[in-house]
Order: sequence, then C-alpha cells, then structure tokens
Amino acid sequence: MSGLVNAGYDAADIVVTNRRPERGEELQSAYGVAVTSDNAKAIDSADYIFACVKPYAIVELLEGLDISTDAVLVSMAAGLTLDTLEKAAGNGVPVVRVMPNTPMLVGKGMCTCAEGQHVSEGQLGGVVKLLEAVGEVAVIEEKHIDAATALAGSAPAYYFLVTEALIDAGVQLGLTRDVAEQLATRTAQGAGTMMAESGKDPVALRAGVTSPGGTTAAALRELEESGLRGAFFRAAEACAQRAQELA
Repeated sequence: MSGLVNAGYDAADIVVTNRRPERGEELQSAYGVAVTSDNAKAIDSADYIFACVKPYAIVELLEGLDISTDAVLVSMAAGLTLDTLEKAAGNGVPVVRVMPNTPMLVGKGMCTCAEGQHVSEGQLGGVVKLLEAVGEVAVIEEKHIDAATALAGSAPAYYFLVTEALIDAGVQLGLTRDVAEQLATRTAQGAGTMMAESGKDPVALRAGVTSPGGTTAAALRELEESGLRGAFFRAAEACAQRAQELA
C-alpha cells in the first residue's frame, strides 16, 4: 500500500479492509486511503482486488463475495492454485496469482505472477504495473510458481541467514558485534546492488574479487568443500516441495 502511494497513485482510489478498526484507522492516518470493514463495499466498482489474507481464509472470503467479471482478483496467498481461486471467485472472474517477497516493503521486491484463463493482456499489464510500484515483476507459468517461491518468495530468509552467520564469524574473529553487523549487512547490500546493476553475472563478479591463491580463494574453497552449493540445491528443492504440499 505504501508503495502504491509513494509511486504516485491517488490514495483516495485505494480502499482497504481490516478486521481491526484501530488498524484501519492507522492506515487511513498514515496513507490517506479509504478504510472500511465491509468487504463487499470495498470491492464495489474496483478494477483490481488484492486478497492479502492467510491461505486458509481466502477461499471462504472469496465465496462470500459477489465479484464482478470486470474486476481482476489478485491473490497474494501462497499455495492456492489458480483453479482453486477461480472456483472460489466465481465463473469468469479474472484471477492473477502472485508470489511476493518481503523486500517489497522497501521498494525492492521481486514478485512473480501467473495469470488465469479469464485474464486479458491489458488486465495482466495493469497488475504488473501496480506491482512494479514495489519492485520488479516476472510473469511466469503457474507450473513454475513453486520454483519461484524457492528463488524469490522464501529466499530473503536465506540471505538473512548467511548474513547472520557472517556476523557470528566476525565476532569469533574478535570484532564487536556492532562492527561485524555493519560490515556484513553493508557488504550484502553492496553485493546485491552490483548483481542488479553492474550488468555482470554473479560468476563474473565473484571472479573479479578472487585473486589466484589469495584470501578470497581460500574462503571460497572452504565454502565449496563444506557443501554450500549442495545445501542451496537441497534448500530450494525442500521449499518447492513444501509449496506443492500446501497447494
């Protein structure tokens, strides 16, 4: 929501529902959006309906609404297939399934989306444009969305874990935790920016840091011999498998 407002969308055109009145008041005060506790009222005349509720609650929510076929339902819930969503939304309702990730909270999200059978090219483009207010968007086939969950939806946690481990290693080497945290987090930020903006792939960037027989080469050899690459393969496979189980 903050991303849409910050991107220039008129807050008066955004209607938000929330079960807790006090939370609704907070959102209205912070962003100037319209707030209601009536879901039916919220979707009246809406062009895009973002369902941002827990997966277990979304089917019941949708079945209780009369959604116009002129509106696009955008599901942000993990594990619910387009088929399930389309049946719950009603005949002919256009549905787009989105897998977001948490960096969207700082405008650096990587969202993936898959469109249902009733979505027009223009409607899909509209959803992509809205999501681009909080980062980048990749349109994929639904059969790939579990892989996208492993590579983007859940992946911020992997990077947080790696950074956490580096901080602990720095403390073990004698740094204060504050300094170790600064070094690890800012290095992660800089490396991410280089991967996104330098035009070079990660292999080339890694090679650019690694001198033959140097300190970086010694560290990378230890990571490879410790099975880091295989651990990421297994982690991605476990994530994708769990996503399939939740569907």
